[in-house]
Amino acid sequence: MPDAIFAHPRLAPVYDAFDGERDDLPAYLAIADELGADRVLDVGCGTGSLAVLLAGTGRTVVGVDPAEASLQVARSKDGAAAVTWVHGDATTVPTLHADLAVMTGNVAQVFLTDDEWSATLRGIHAALRPRGHLVFETRRPEYRAWEEWAADTAPFVLDVPGIGPVERRLEVVEVRLPLVYFRSTYRFVADGAVVTSDSTLRFRSRDEVESSLGDHGYRTLDVREAPDRPGREFVFIAERTT
Repeated sequence: MPDAIFAHPRLAPVYDAFDGERDDLPAYLAIADELGADRVLDVGCGTGSLAVLLAGTGRTVVGVDPAEASLQVARSKDGAAAVTWVHGDATTVPTLHADLAVMTGNVAQVFLTDDEWSATLRGIHAALRPRGHLVFETRRPEYRAWEEWAADTAPFVLDVPGIGPVERRLEVVEVRLPLVYFRSTYRFVADGAVVTSDSTLRFRSRDEVESSLGDHGYRTLDVREAPDRPGREFVFIAERTT
């Protein structure tokens, strides 16, 4: 079940505003160019920012996400008609013979169990062509990002176009590594409505991720820094080998 921030009909439309400038997306576009990828699968595409950007370069793009509210936002964007939007997850997409599959925004961390992660890797593997690539990011556990989140307790208010002022508060509920539990609370000033979104992320080590890739028919080609978040992220570039 997707978190409320992605699936709730009042929260999905404010997601992009609070997510801010997506400085991570040009790096993924550059990697798609580097790999010569013409057919791209965006797993956990959310509100479609990267999918629309990729489609704008003439690529064939499929965006898949389990949160229908987020897909509704994605479909409303300029250029969205060039993307094929699929309500589901990596285990439900058809065989696409994709050159590249991507998971941005730390989507790889929402798969909490080994079974969930394995099913996702298998689903992507089936959607890729032989020697196709999988590229995704995940936070470095040693950076301990949750400590920054716990220290940032002040409310943050944004005036969201078409919606009005919205206040967000972030609370780290529990740290039980490799899992971190946190809650985002949104208050819509116009009518006073309050909606909460509970989330959990799994922090996997580099060795754990590389091992899991090898176990599911991938070869890790490179592990890079995220250009916009040096020292905070791993960016994995893997190739389907079987």
